[in-house]
Amino acid sequence: MGRTPAMILVAAAIVVGVMAASRTPDPPKSDERLKRAFKRAPADGWTYVHLEGTAKEIGFQHGYLLSDEIQDMRRVFALEYRHDDGRNWNFFREASKNVLWPHIEQEYREELQGIADGLNAKGVRFDVWDVVALNASQEWGYYVTEYDKSHTVAVGEHCSAFVAVGSYTKNSKVVIAHNNWTNYLDGSRWTYVFDIAPEHGYRLMMDGLPGLIHSGDDFGVNAAGMVITETTISGFHGYDPNGVPEFVRARKAMQYSASIDDVAAIFKEANNGGYANDWLIADTKKNEIASLELGLKNVTLEGRRMAIL
Repeated sequence: MGRTPAMILVAAAIVVGVMAASRTPDPPKSDERLKRAFKRAPADGWTYVHLEGTAKEIGFQHGYLLSDEIQDMRRVFALEYRHDDGRNWNFFREASKNVLWPHIEQEYREELQGIADGLNAKGVRFDVWDVVALNASQEWGYYVTEYDKSHTVAVGEHCSAFVAVGSYTKNSKVVIAHNNWTNYLDGSRWTYVFDIAPEHGYRLMMDGLPGLIHSGDDFGVNAAGMVITETTISGFHGYDPNGVPEFVRARKAMQYSASIDDVAAIFKEANNGGYANDWLIADTKKNEIASLELGLKNVTLEGRRMAIL
């Protein structure tokens, strides 16, 4: 989307530091859906958010606890979409409904709807199409380029990352890092650590933005020991409106993967080409790393134990 670099490094040390921060008690909640959820006051610049339960409950907790922040993100993205893609918010709401929604599986439909329900419970006017439009922020540029062949704004590069293991690291264990090339408007808000304990799949931790069910920045770890990040493929063109949105596959890979092969299979299945990346993957239990170059038509997976990519 042609954005100005604002580098945000996310590392395990930051996540651990945020988790160690003292919990700030929330006001009493009468709604049972909120009993297991909380957010902490910012520590070292990061706000820790814990979500737990069914997909509907996790979504409701998210929307309720971060209602002010999600409203703010809608204003931010509406401005960026107009600037970068030349379309107003209603265009992306309609595309969310007609293009993306038919290809979103039920679990994540429920979570997305839950976010809207949580917002509404706080008196915020939001519907599920607003929530989907937020979540697809990283892939709209790809969609618009294919939707309107006269659209000339190039999809920008977003990230840089590396993963190493073996003789390239101090203790031969995995080292993985990532920075985010984005503009200051949304980059200054990419300061949330989500700790999600879903009813199905693995518990996961990731950095993210309010309102997003995936990281978007793309740095996360799950309870199976899988770490996933990415770096954007530059100069990429291509989008399949009949594929599964990238944000759904990114979240599903974090939630359900216990191996490098799991990650690759989830990303490749019904790939729509949105937000084309070179995904760097680490299995910290097996001490293996891999690179999944995920375009639309060309997909390659390379990986080795005790290797550098």
